Amino acid sequence: MQIAVSGGKGGTGKSTLAVNIAIALKEYFDLTLADLDVEAPNDHILLGIKLQNEEPVELFIPRFDYSKCIRCKKCAEVCEEHAIITMRDGTPFLMPTLCSSCGACKIVCPVEGAILQGKKLMGHTYVTKTPYGFPLVTGKLLEGEERAMPVVVAAKKRAKTLNKELLIVDTAAGTSNTVSKALEDSQLIIAVTEPTPLGLHDLELTLKLSHIMGIKARIVINRGDLGNKNNIRKLAHRYKAEIVAEIPYSENILKSYVEGKPVVLSDCEEAEIFRTLAKEVADYLR
Repeated sequence: MQIAVSGGKGGTGKSTLAVNIAIALKEYFDLTLADLDVEAPNDHILLGIKLQNEEPVELFIPRFDYSKCIRCKKCAEVCEEHAIITMRDGTPFLMPTLCSSCGACKIVCPVEGAILQGKKLMGHTYVTKTPYGFPLVTGKLLEGEERAMPVVVAAKKRAKTLNKELLIVDTAAGTSNTVSKALEDSQLIIAVTEPTPLGLHDLELTLKLSHIMGIKARIVINRGDLGNKNNIRKLAHRYKAEIVAEIPYSENILKSYVEGKPVVLSDCEEAEIFRTLAKEVADYLR
């Protein structure tokens, strides 16, 4: 089984919810938490742990053997990303940042061995033990790299190989193709929003995506006491997405965030919100 915690707008408390609900759901399931916000993963910070068991995410990149290259320019002609340019005599050069690692250049090359298998480091994945009884899988994109999809795919694949009863996915903000990939195979999306114009706008994008993908969505309103929630309720009704929790602006949550100690482990009122939500999710999945 898989559920996802997502949200169109960054900074709504998506990762805070993912971490706390994972700890609460451990009471019901043997689970893995996967941080697939690969451009800015921070679940490990909220859990107060350091990333471990690093593995590289590497993709194909062409290396030219100029002693065999016949300067036919076919590699450049087939490259849709225009990552390969040629000199007047047909000598190819690669611009690595543009290469999508599709391998088309190697396929069309008429001379065996003229294009060799090179490797391009895209990022890393990690599997880290947590003190809460479940592993955290993290994807981390290499600084300066623009293509996040390979790292998302690698991290999700590594999380699935752990073969736990439940996979909880913490996605990136937005509704990009990498978010769609992270949401894939989910039985439920928990969409985190806030009562602001941007929060409302981006919530609708998330609900539209859940509708397109055929995945049930539930809504959590974070910092719900700071704004008018009527428009969120109307949007929820339109998309038939139940509002399952409202979290107030809380110094207790802020303090737990700073200290790296999940608030769900405390005795404060806010902790009970996460525990109640976890039980509702568990009942839904069962």
